[in-house]
Amino acid sequence: MTEEIGGDGAAGRPKPGTQSVDRAIAVLRSFEGAARQTPTEVAHRLGLSVSTAHRIVRALHDTGMLGRDALTERYFLGPTTAILGRLALERMGATLLQPELSALRDGTGEAVSLGVRAGDEVAVLLHLPSAHPLRYDQPPGARNPIHGCAMGKALLAFEDGAAALREPFRRYTPATLTTRAELEADLARVRERGFSLNEEECLAGVRAVAAPVRDGSGRVFAAVALQGPSVRFGADRMPDLAEAVLAAAGRLTELHRHLPGS
Repeated sequence: MTEEIGGDGAAGRPKPGTQSVDRAIAVLRSFEGAARQTPTEVAHRLGLSVSTAHRIVRALHDTGMLGRDALTERYFLGPTTAILGRLALERMGATLLQPELSALRDGTGEAVSLGVRAGDEVAVLLHLPSAHPLRYDQPPGARNPIHGCAMGKALLAFEDGAAALREPFRRYTPATLTTRAELEADLARVRERGFSLNEEECLAGVRAVAAPVRDGSGRVFAAVALQGPSVRFGADRMPDLAEAVLAAAGRLTELHRHLPGS
């Protein structure tokens, strides 16, 4: 079995001094998709040798990053991970911003998400579900392709990260933008009007509208989105939803300016 985690893009060889760190991060991230795992399951999921997975899992357990169920011998994200995650949310202002997200959800009746860039993906920090039976849910920690979701395009429009994406971009639906030219044209529209749209580009039957949130220095650090089934996100309603998202993003930006250290 080959172990390519931590390899460079050109030759697949490990980068000097980073392989152990890359593998430890990969092991932690593997728990995003599986709540409890044995080291052997981690090894199979990541393409590591069983001995390597055991060694990394034990080291992470020793620091409290992973916990262990003595009965099943399965590991799970531990107390240290929970504490760091909570601190990160607080210091990014996510918990302070939640009342505004709740107001947006209650005012529109639609699901609301707050997300940040994580490489070529958007990681969901907070999600407030809609009360409608027919709705789109994504729990905190969920990741979306940055070129295929409204939050991703709201983030890309105000930074230079789009140039780093490799073509062709992965296609998820017939509406997905797969070339840099298509994406750049869409990002130009986002900059012009201030909000982005997801027209069933990631998941058929789901649309979204998003706007950027800025920190105290004016840098776009997050995006807020309304998401839901296409039947409720038609052309007749989209202007009102976009206006609501823009107003919420403005209030979130203003709140973030008053955070300590902003």
